[in-house]
Amino acid sequence: MSSPLPKLGSVSLDDSRTSFTVWAPLHERLELLFPAAARAVQMTPLNGYHTLTTDAPPGTLYQIQYADGRRRPDPASRAQPEGVHGPSMVIQPAGTNTTTAFQNPALADHVIYELHVGTFTPEGTFDAIIPRLAALRELGVSAIELMPIGQFPGNRNWGYDGVNLFAAQWSYGGLAGLQRLIHACHTQGLAIFLDVVYNHLGPEGNYLAEFGPYFTDKYKTPWGAPLNFDGRDSDHVREFFIQNALHWTRDCGIDGLRVDAVHAIIDHSAVTFIEELAMRVHDAAAAQRRRVLVIAESSDNDPRLIRPRERGGYALDGCWNDDYHHAIRTAITGDRRGYYAPFGDVAQISKAIRDRYVFAGEYSSGHGKRHGAPAPDIAHSALVVFTQNHDQVGNRATGNRLDHSAGLDGARTAAALVLLSPFTPMLWMGEEYAEYAPFQYFVSHSDASLIEAVRRGRAAEFAELVGADGVPDPQAVETFNRSKLTWETRTSGDHANMLKYYTTLLELRASLKLTSRSREVTASTSGSLVSIIYSGSPELVVIANVGMSPTHTSLNTLGTLPNSPWAVLLDSNDTRWGGEGSHLPATINSLTPITIAAKSALLLQASKEFS
Repeated sequence: MSSPLPKLGSVSLDDSRTSFTVWAPLHERLELLFPAAARAVQMTPLNGYHTLTTDAPPGTLYQIQYADGRRRPDPASRAQPEGVHGPSMVIQPAGTNTTTAFQNPALADHVIYELHVGTFTPEGTFDAIIPRLAALRELGVSAIELMPIGQFPGNRNWGYDGVNLFAAQWSYGGLAGLQRLIHACHTQGLAIFLDVVYNHLGPEGNYLAEFGPYFTDKYKTPWGAPLNFDGRDSDHVREFFIQNALHWTRDCGIDGLRVDAVHAIIDHSAVTFIEELAMRVHDAAAAQRRRVLVIAESSDNDPRLIRPRERGGYALDGCWNDDYHHAIRTAITGDRRGYYAPFGDVAQISKAIRDRYVFAGEYSSGHGKRHGAPAPDIAHSALVVFTQNHDQVGNRATGNRLDHSAGLDGARTAAALVLLSPFTPMLWMGEEYAEYAPFQYFVSHSDASLIEAVRRGRAAEFAELVGADGVPDPQAVETFNRSKLTWETRTSGDHANMLKYYTTLLELRASLKLTSRSREVTASTSGSLVSIIYSGSPELVVIANVGMSPTHTSLNTLGTLPNSPWAVLLDSNDTRWGGEGSHLPATINSLTPITIAAKSALLLQASKEFS
């Protein structure tokens, strides 16, 4: 493409006139239909694009009309007030609507909080999140990350069935509601990230293939037809999705993108779509004097995603690290079913810290081959880790959370291994106060055959575990309502204790500046004990017992540590957090015999006068 392509969708030029652009090379003739005025206007075709500038003030409903009379939403619609099959609506330009004082920190300085808009509050809207931002900031969170918000069928969905990717889900409050949330986040000093899906579209309301060669049959994904990022006309397909990323970041003020399942984006181009996406987003942010982060979700353990371009990388800012989660979860719960099968060795936790991944080129029984690549040059902080997320909770048969399987003591231990690690941590909504509501899989499709197919697929997936009758009905509104947070419980009992524990962990993480010390970190395993040692001044050691029995040891068995008094900064077994009670003295030395309770974690600091 020798010249910049036009901005897709509807663009308001002033209070009355709007420019419309659609890429539709499969059509020689397209009309814009304005239902309220019963008016159809032919668009001007040029090189596969169809354009029109006409009177259409904000609030005007419109449709794309084919020569045969069929009517479709605008593929780059900014608003779908009547759902994925209804007309699109002209809206005012988003505008960044941000505060000039807000500066998005580097990834290393973030603590991310993932949430689902529809179940985070009883109302399930962008506006309803705003009153809770102050509490998240007080917890120690620096960024919220929204699960996908592109318009999906009905009012209940995880968001990965989105089909109008430029339109913020109308039942959440649309683009205006999102703008208010972005502004409120920045006012609170919080960044806001968005999960975007560029590997497939949902099945209902997906009309892109009628407009052009957006999809390819060369590859497959588990969720639907893959996008055409490396075939004929793929330049225009890429442009559609890159403009989507710029819509959220440059035009709306989103501070970061989590790009879903990039391992499922198959692209053999010399310069891949993911690389071009990162480049364009970063360049646009630099022009605005902002920082916008691009974070991949990938299970490939491929450090090229993060390496700079001059070293053959794609120059993304970060990547999710599933290996660390799997290693912790299997060690604490013993669950080794499905993709957890290659995990379960306690030593894998410390290996992930040393090598960034458990599988960094070693043979993986789960893959039946060597998996991943060495990544010694990758900063720990470029990898996002977690004890729970929407996948690891929601893709279980009944959506139960970690403390359901590991107990509260196991959940506290896992939290310490994540929040006191050198990686960038992410929380899943509600985990900070041991939310008891599950997060289950839910949809609200309108096609009866599709609904039945989703039900059968979900039941078959978990039939051996819980039986077909034990899987919640994805279409039932009760499944959705059951997944809503019970925010009010965070102030009492075990929930309040867990909230204090998480708040303390995050306070310690911030005050000790763990990510800035990640180049001085070592990790080792002894039996059921995992130790993380931060050298420097003062020296720190994290010790986690992931086993079912107490372990008797002393600090000198864990590595080369100063023979000096050590202060106990945190014991997860303390009664303050709901534990059985700490039996450690206030200070210990390297030779003092100590007992570390089952499923517990310690944070110790060398006394400053001896360090």
